[in-house]
Amino acid sequence: MKRFRGFVIKEFRHIFRDPRTLAILFGLPVVMIILFGYVVSNELKNIKLVVYDQSEDPVSRELTDKVLASGYFVHVADITSEKQIDEIFKAQQAKLVLIFDRDFEQQIMNEGTVSLRLVADAADANSAILAVNYAQAIIADHFRRQGGGVELPWQVNGRSRMVFNPELRGVYMFVPGLMALILMLISALMTSVTITREKEFGTMEPLLASPLKPREIILGKVAPYVVLSFVNAITIVVLGVLIFRVPIIGSITLLLLECLLFITLALSLGVFISSAAKTQQMAMILSMIGLMLPTILLSGFIFPIDNMPVVLQWFSAIMPARWFIVIVKDIMLKGTGMPFIWKETLILVGMTLFFIMMAVRKFKTRLE
Repeated sequence: MKRFRGFVIKEFRHIFRDPRTLAILFGLPVVMIILFGYVVSNELKNIKLVVYDQSEDPVSRELTDKVLASGYFVHVADITSEKQIDEIFKAQQAKLVLIFDRDFEQQIMNEGTVSLRLVADAADANSAILAVNYAQAIIADHFRRQGGGVELPWQVNGRSRMVFNPELRGVYMFVPGLMALILMLISALMTSVTITREKEFGTMEPLLASPLKPREIILGKVAPYVVLSFVNAITIVVLGVLIFRVPIIGSITLLLLECLLFITLALSLGVFISSAAKTQQMAMILSMIGLMLPTILLSGFIFPIDNMPVVLQWFSAIMPARWFIVIVKDIMLKGTGMPFIWKETLILVGMTLFFIMMAVRKFKTRLE
């Protein structure tokens, strides 16, 4: 045990002597969580809005102010003719045009109907749909608060209620995904590189000639990254809570234990990659291509799994990040416990045991 402890301490010292390793371990997670949290979002903000108000009465002006006060729209111009709409869209000066017909207030008072139109630039269909939906929801809410039984030109057949994320904040989705991405890359990438470096520099032979057993060598290499990756997990959670106000409704202890399980899985995967790679460059390529792209594309981090073809849905089932993201969302946003996430946890445990056995077996094969 004393011999193994000395080997682990040596590995810690080797890591802290390398500024590049420290920059990747501690700098990359902070940069990624901040950049992704602010840049990557499925929300629309600052939608450029043009108003064509033919009525110019108090009601139309009040409704325009209501739309602009929502924070989703920015008033860029007023127009005096519908013929200007095409020119505005072609020049990309606006994404949405709000049109009030003549005698807008009189229509409400006399007929109980509202002649109101929304014209969107549908070159980006998803953005156009979201912009129209935002505006419709704001207008409907305005008249509902006003009362008076005003009938809108579109039908509202039901009520909507958003559970667990009533403000539809995109960062609530991206923080769990970033945890999976960062922990997978940091843990697997750094582990695969550090073991491959020993083989590439010829320093693995002295280790094999030492009294240490192969499993002790693997554990000694992995142990420092367990600690450092766990620190990264805590850092991501703290940044998510303090900067982006992501709640942690469930058990923090359970969340950290699940993070530790996922870290162990990623580290075992890194050892497996290192046993197959002959150089550090190859290990980095395998880690990046084999882990980063599938984690981003197939884990549900950005793109919904239900929208994928069936074949890709099957392939996503073998992505560890997919199950970890579900666990993190359930704990942080829904406040659920083990009775609700036992299946995902069991899958991660099974994957961890599989990669540990494969890594040890492959490592022994390479040693022989």
